[in-house]
This record gives sequence, C-alpha cells and structure tokens, in this order.
Amino acid sequence: MSGAGVDERDKGPSDPGLGGAVSRHVYPSAAVAGDYGRAALGIALTWGPLAVVEPAVAVGYALGGLGALFAAFGLRTALRHASRIELSPEGIAIAGPLATRLPWDRITGLSLRYYSTQRDRRGGWMQLRLRRRGRALVVDSTIEGFVAIVRAAAEAAARNGVELGAATRTNLSALGIEPPEPRR
Repeated sequence: MSGAGVDERDKGPSDPGLGGAVSRHVYPSAAVAGDYGRAALGIALTWGPLAVVEPAVAVGYALGGLGALFAAFGLRTALRHASRIELSPEGIAIAGPLATRLPWDRITGLSLRYYSTQRDRRGGWMQLRLRRRGRALVVDSTIEGFVAIVRAAAEAAARNGVELGAATRTNLSALGIEPPEPRR
C-alpha cells in the first residue's frame, strides 16, 4: 500500500482541536511525478501523431478524445499538487486553486477505500472521501500525513453519528486506527 502505511510521524493529534494548532499537508513532488509522466506520455502518444500525420476522421476523433482525457488527468494532477490540506480545530480545508472548507460538525459521510494495483493486493493506494450535503472532499494516501488526516476525520464523523461501512472500518484498522463508534 504505497503511501498508506502507518508511520509514527503520521500519527498526529488524537483530537484535531487539541492546542488549536493547524497542520498542513501536501502532495510531495515524488508522489505525483508518476501521474505527470503518465499524462505527458498519454498526450504524446495521442496528440503527437495528430500533429505529424492526417489520420482518418474516426481515428483522429479517437486520438483527440483520448488526448483530452490525458490532458484532463494532467490538469487534475497539477491542481492536486498545487493544493494543500489544512486540519484545524474547526475543520478540514483544501487551500489552493480549488479551495474548499468542510467544518468537522458538518461531515455527514466518510468512506475510506483501498484501490489495488496488483492481484495480490500488495500495491495500491487509499482514498478518503468526506461528504456533506451533496459535496465531497477527497484526499489520496499519497499526501504527507495521510494517517493523521484520516484519524481526525474518523473522530469527527463519530462525533457526528456517521455510520461507517464495513470496508471503511477494515481500511481504518489496516492504518492502525481503531474504527470509532458513532456518538449521539
């Protein structure tokens, strides 16, 4: 599980409100380098031929469409890399080009999913999704301090009475976080 292992530096406070401190978390360059490379390769392999030859119309549309998907993936990667996650006593926020804020007391849903890249489930990443009335805030496990972010979010969800699914509870345990029981 790349980026999702338990690290003592990731433990963070057990209560995001302790001390009133704000913690900031970023996606390191090394964590997004592969995504930048895949986007660039995809664009080169799809739009590159369009710049050199004039393919049949159907092939041109297919390559153009695929190139647009790779470009969108590259843009999404750049936005994620330019953003940072901030935990404060009031809530969690994304600071950057697409800034958003989610107060802890407004969390209505939490899911923690594991996406495997190998059949033996040894490689992969986790994704934390926090919800509130029709909106979602998503954090990938490649971010620095992922475990601290998940711990704070799980505790806030428990305070709000949010029920956690079986997969989320299993994934919390895999990170060394005791799945909290909802309080209310």
